[in-house]
Amino acid sequence: MKIKQLIIEALSLPLSAISYHVSQQLAALYPNKALLEGCDCSFNLQAYAQASKCTINQETSIYNQILSSWDGLDNEIRQTAENACFEVTWHGHALDVLIMSWMEGFSRVQYYWILADSKKLAEDFFADLCEWNTQVREEVLVFEDGHWAKNQDLFQAIKSATFDNLVLRGTLKQDIQDDLANFLASRHTYEAYGVPWKRGILFIGAPGNGKTHTVKALINKMQQPCLYVKSFKSQYFTDNENIRQVFKQARQSAPCILVLEDLDSLINAENRSFFLNELDGFASNAGVVTLATTNHPDRLDLAIVERPSRFDRKYHFELPAFPERKAYLELWNDTLKAGMRLSDAATTQIAELTEGFSFAYLKELSLSSMIRWMVAMEPGAMEKMMIEQVAGLRQQMVSARTQFHQKERGER
Repeated sequence: MKIKQLIIEALSLPLSAISYHVSQQLAALYPNKALLEGCDCSFNLQAYAQASKCTINQETSIYNQILSSWDGLDNEIRQTAENACFEVTWHGHALDVLIMSWMEGFSRVQYYWILADSKKLAEDFFADLCEWNTQVREEVLVFEDGHWAKNQDLFQAIKSATFDNLVLRGTLKQDIQDDLANFLASRHTYEAYGVPWKRGILFIGAPGNGKTHTVKALINKMQQPCLYVKSFKSQYFTDNENIRQVFKQARQSAPCILVLEDLDSLINAENRSFFLNELDGFASNAGVVTLATTNHPDRLDLAIVERPSRFDRKYHFELPAFPERKAYLELWNDTLKAGMRLSDAATTQIAELTEGFSFAYLKELSLSSMIRWMVAMEPGAMEKMMIEQVAGLRQQMVSARTQFHQKERGER
């Protein structure tokens, strides 16, 4: 009943006073126990228990508030503790964990308190739990709104991306694979010659030319932990604090691949210096592959683009020439049923007609033509439909480019 009353009292206090009040009261209620408290997002007791790393039981003397949510992708109910007290058994030791949460602004924060027989036991349990939760296994670690979260759906999406279904110009596809594979296998060589074992890779090119697919295929093939940054912006932390947290996690997860997609949108005049210091400062980034992409290299500071120790490998993704367009269409054509399929001559003709198309527009051409064909279902009609679609998509391209240039002039 004391814990129940403590929770009720605490949640009625001003937000800035809740955590201190709970800590003070727990210390008074359990003077012979060691107390460890925090709000680290890596502390996920229920996930740890579900992995059989410990056992937990809800304290029956109080009302435990457990929220249920429906996961429509996996068709299962997921439960999250909001305000609850758990009896924990870990490696034969008994501990108690109190979890409380409340709203601060537009975000929900969660605090936890661990009561144990000794400080060492509390710290060992806390460290093992957080270390397990930050290990990247069958998921991608995604940074957004100032916090890391594991994303299994993104990992599954990445598994479908391979180099087998990717077309790039010349030897670019193989060069990128060889570069990263050789780097990851050369740790001892780098260390033997005193060269920092880190790598910065920058993919440069207009949208729709294969950068994102290549990133996914690399992660899929290299089988290294992947950390993906959506934004350095958040409500309660500055860009610099979030950048520090990102690189701290990358160093802990190394060897790993840290993905910074659309780098020009992540870095600005205010956070550039701090970012560069974390990327290439005094701290060791051993084993960290920083893999960044940009559609607009002109928006990046020369200190990022030109200094070799930061992004020492730069790969340019250009519009596909005739051989790449033909290879892409042939690859797609081979997946079609007989009634849809193009002849070799038609594939060559479409490849010639699509001069200036990106891979994204080629994909749109293929999908939209398939949808049109399924309405009529006429054998041999795909060629005519694709030629008509080429004209329509070319008009879209011209319109999109005009709007982009108008926006660029307006921003200036």
